[in-house]
Amino acid sequence: MIKSAFRWALKKIPRPLLIRLSYLVRPLLAILYSGSTFEDPIDGRTYKKMLPYGYEGRQRENALAPATLSLERHRLMWLYLKEETDFFTASKKVLHVAPEQCFYGRFRKMKNLDYLTADLDSPIADVKMDIHNIQYPDNSFDVVFCNHVLEHVTDDVKCMSELCRVLKPGGLAIMQVPQDVSLAITDEDPTLEDPEERKRRFGQYDHVRLHGADYPDRLKKGGFTVTTIDYSSKLSTEQFNRYRLPEGELLYVCTKG
Repeated sequence: MIKSAFRWALKKIPRPLLIRLSYLVRPLLAILYSGSTFEDPIDGRTYKKMLPYGYEGRQRENALAPATLSLERHRLMWLYLKEETDFFTASKKVLHVAPEQCFYGRFRKMKNLDYLTADLDSPIADVKMDIHNIQYPDNSFDVVFCNHVLEHVTDDVKCMSELCRVLKPGGLAIMQVPQDVSLAITDEDPTLEDPEERKRRFGQYDHVRLHGADYPDRLKKGGFTVTTIDYSSKLSTEQFNRYRLPEGELLYVCTKG
């Protein structure tokens, strides 16, 4: 029953309202799903199972951690930042576009971070921002996060260029996207308005492209130096399964200069 209600909410409730409601139900879900099979590395809680997540018949079982609302890709990024970078210890000025709930509160509380969030319509963002034309000067931020955004924008390379512009030389940027590496070239059509055709071609009604194997080349075109990291390969099979990480997801870790 809980699973069915959750799936209904994903389909029917507008995202800004869903974000607000999720803060109310998380504590209850964490208790109901408590167990020992899976672990969310973001807060260390363990679960007998996690919540399903996905769209219209493509739900993934055990995808969403009840307490943090982290998905597989969020847990992978958290582990990378924690184990491979100084993000949690060094002083950083951070721009976080479309901030994920599982990160937002935690990053906000970190004393080493000067943390700014931005979005066009998110109720939890600090500033309204169109990343085609960012309102901050060159070399403003040590870290930029912009995950699962570039599949929505009109010109993704222009947005990459703007994000590179405001990143400091030597800074770190992570910009994950839905990707189909079987596509040699990104499939895109920002003029396409039919929601059903968008779902068919790009996987979701509000996407205007599906990035292919050329995604790192597009990042380079935007000005970044790109390192492709298969971080999951550094973990044991037991860790991979326990943390419920994404199968085959690569991290494109970007720097400037």
